[in-house]
Amino acid sequence: MIALLFFALQLGAEVERWRAAEEASLRSDTGWLTIAGLTWLEEGRNEIELPEGVPKFGAFELRGGKVLFHPAEGGAPVEMRPDPPTRIERGAVSVWVIQRGQRIGIRLRDTNSKMRREFTGRKWYPLKPEFRLEAKWAPYNPPKPIKVPNILGDTNDDKSPGYAEFKLGGKTYRLEAVGVGPGLFFVFRDGTSGKETYGGGRFLDADKPEAGKVILDFNKATNPPCAFTPYATCPLPPRQNRLPVRIEAGELKYGDH
Repeated sequence: MIALLFFALQLGAEVERWRAAEEASLRSDTGWLTIAGLTWLEEGRNEIELPEGVPKFGAFELRGGKVLFHPAEGGAPVEMRPDPPTRIERGAVSVWVIQRGQRIGIRLRDTNSKMRREFTGRKWYPLKPEFRLEAKWAPYNPPKPIKVPNILGDTNDDKSPGYAEFKLGGKTYRLEAVGVGPGLFFVFRDGTSGKETYGGGRFLDADKPEAGKVILDFNKATNPPCAFTPYATCPLPPRQNRLPVRIEAGELKYGDH
């Protein structure tokens, strides 16, 4: 009993430190609260909407998949490359090119954005050790092609390295990992989605599996960036990751989302 209590206290302290770091990251100069604009470009010359009080940057010209920036003050145009991104900065505001499928756009960051100034803090379920689960890891070799929808209405081709199988309430469930990287990344929806938690689902990171096992700590389930800014392009849970059970752990919805 004492050992279980000590473990719960250790887990609580670790999760609280992790949540504080997540809060700091979101509030930072490079956090999602500073993303304050996104304009999808059409072929030819484009203007973008700027925050109030910011002087006109110039125009963005899309020609055959390439973007040229024409400064308002004149001078030679600048080719804006997406990777690594060419950034144009004016005080607190910066812009760069992003590409999503066939779409090419200009994303805008404002370190003095209204969303950042008015942010009231992330909200979480109370810590629940029972939602820190050891799951069985079933790898795909090679990684399996999967379809992942996003908030834009597109479906992207991705790969899954495998799935985690776990039990809750005596029933067995699976979550398929999305993307191939050093750790595991899950996008899931559950019975709380659209009620207590963000309607578009939540994200969950996990360390790489060891000895055929992976730890799923739903106390660390987070909202996607789209919960905090309308200018993100978040993935949505694939069909197989829509769980018919309530995961009452992790991050709660923010505002009306």
